[in-house]
Amino acid sequence: MSKQLAFGDIVVVETDQIGVIVKSWMKDNQDNPPKYEVYVRNYRTIREYYEPDVDRYLVRHKELDEDEIEWQYNGVENK
Repeated sequence: MSKQLAFGDIVVVETDQIGVIVKSWMKDNQDNPPKYEVYVRNYRTIREYYEPDVDRYLVRHKELDEDEIEWQYNGVENK
């Protein structure tokens, strides 16, 4: 089953690296899975990853720790 990632989706690669999908490639004629070009922030470059090596970043489901709550509150209050 395809993960259906698209341009701009935030993803995790290599276990702990955050990236953004910049291009999607369909499955090729050699039965390789779909692949994605991902801009990896820490590497400051675009790398290719096959679909099984890319996970959606689930930031929407994250609970904020005390520091993040303070940063969020300060960021909203200072607008």
